[in-house]
Amino acid sequence: MFIQPWDATLGEAEWQTWIADGHDFGQLSVNGLPGHPPTVVPTHFTCDDRHLLIHLARPNPVWKAIEHDQNVVFTVIGDYAFIPGPWRAKADTPPTDGVPTSYYAAVQFACRAGIVDEPEAKAELLRRQLAHFQPDGDHAPVAVDQPPYGRMLSGIRGLRLEVTEVRAKFKYDDHKPVEHRTSVADRLTERGQGLDVPTARQQLRRLDRIGPWKP
Repeated sequence: MFIQPWDATLGEAEWQTWIADGHDFGQLSVNGLPGHPPTVVPTHFTCDDRHLLIHLARPNPVWKAIEHDQNVVFTVIGDYAFIPGPWRAKADTPPTDGVPTSYYAAVQFACRAGIVDEPEAKAELLRRQLAHFQPDGDHAPVAVDQPPYGRMLSGIRGLRLEVTEVRAKFKYDDHKPVEHRTSVADRLTERGQGLDVPTARQQLRRLDRIGPWKP
């Protein structure tokens, strides 16, 4: 992932807060077996210190690729929007001369994958995931000897991804003048399609932190 200086994260706390703010779905990318393309799996995840926790169905073909190469990448993307060219045109140029772009936040985790197959270890992984996704506890106990989860554990495998590197990008035209960024955020809020509103929030948050861009 190419990151311009003005798109770089403002520190670990920025991307960690962004992930914690409900961005818990991403794509697991695994090197393909010889002669095959990479395998990409969309899935929810949870965090555990310097690890990402995932579970997938046992029949998933991704397992052979992971067993062949445990180096994987997990990517989370959100708060994205298409920015039309006229919104980015300079004041002294025709609107049609503006160049469109995409705004988005993305965090990529380079990881070493560890497969979790022992029943109690898988149960504990599910407990951690349910504590995140169903914090009210409105689910049956996850125990290896109790239904409904006990009999289902054999049908899944867990993944504990040890994070070895994190690359974070927040692409919101931070190198543009303050007036331009404020105007685009207003236009996004007014348009209100898809993720326009959260995209505008990210742009204004970065604007408050950075102000005028200084190389």
